[in-house]
Amino acid sequence: MRPGPGPDAAPGADRAPGAPADPRPRTTTRDPEELTRRLSAWLATRLPGARATGATVPASNGMSSETLLFDLDHPAAPPPGPAPDGVPTSCALRLAADPAAYTIFPRYDMPRQYRTMQLVADHTDLPVPHAFWLEEDPAHLGAPFFVMARAAGRVPPDVMPYTYEGNWLHDASDAERDRLEAASVSVLARLHDQVPLDAAKFLATPGTGDPLRRHVDAQHAYYTWVVDGLPRSPLIERGFAWLADHWPDDPGDTVLTWGDARIGNIVYDGFEPAAILDWEMAALGPRELDLGWMIYLHRFFQDLTRSGGQHGLPELLRRDRVEDRYAALTGHPPRAMEFHTLYAALRHAIVMLRVAYRQVHFGEVPVPADPDGLILHRDTLEAMLAGRYW
Repeated sequence: MRPGPGPDAAPGADRAPGAPADPRPRTTTRDPEELTRRLSAWLATRLPGARATGATVPASNGMSSETLLFDLDHPAAPPPGPAPDGVPTSCALRLAADPAAYTIFPRYDMPRQYRTMQLVADHTDLPVPHAFWLEEDPAHLGAPFFVMARAAGRVPPDVMPYTYEGNWLHDASDAERDRLEAASVSVLARLHDQVPLDAAKFLATPGTGDPLRRHVDAQHAYYTWVVDGLPRSPLIERGFAWLADHWPDDPGDTVLTWGDARIGNIVYDGFEPAAILDWEMAALGPRELDLGWMIYLHRFFQDLTRSGGQHGLPELLRRDRVEDRYAALTGHPPRAMEFHTLYAALRHAIVMLRVAYRQVHFGEVPVPADPDGLILHRDTLEAMLAGRYW
């Protein structure tokens, strides 16, 4: 992802997790100027006289959904939510993925994301961007979308990853990074402890069995969709077999999980969270789903950095420290973390395979002889399966 201001300084959140860095794969077939014109026409139906100004598409615009950053200018009154009278409100439009752009996920449920953000805002003290409007009719912009406030701040970049030299987080002091880590783990603890389960039932994954079983089954169905008519991944299939052989005796509490729980989806004011972004992967499940994802995604970037000859940030988001901090905050010591970190790496591998096949679709890369070679963290996943990673 990219550094920059606002909830989509959060453009990191929009991009599929860990997608290849440079050159960026094609992300859309939409015309940004046409999108801006149609957005202004739609805004006028909600607030007569309103228009979008200063619209920009982030360079890191995502493949799982798209973002347009703009100022909402209205001569008479501000839009719903906090905004000084007569001052343009900084906004972010979150638009479902372009169906013509070989989407990363099979379905984009924008009402579900919008409802999840409202749920978290209503029941927690977490800084979730204020969502102004949801539009479910695809006639206006070609797909459903919602408009939310854009928070000022900065995001740990994905491109180049924050573990590389030359960005604000890498340049911070050890004490500042420690502060950011503690605040980020607190985000998970508060989310898991504060959202009442009854209010989040609409996020239950369909299927049978407990929420962890349903979650893994849904990921397997996603993998089947990714490889439909294309070479299958022996490594990913070995990963699913490993999960079956190492299933936790007790999957633990069921909570609302964020889904894409990583620091690249947080806008920071200094080193404190100012906005929590990207809720499209939210689901009910054990706490460790988020913990494993947060730990693993950092390790993905760290391993990539070390392989490139740099030291990286090995002390940041270290597994033992994240687990200890979370246990101290919640009273729930994380369990079965070998299972959950491997599951996170496996989920990431499926996304990366889809991103690679998307590049094949657009003629950016040739059809691979070895599909496992498309998985950047192949060696990591192999080491996890062999029990020699941690």
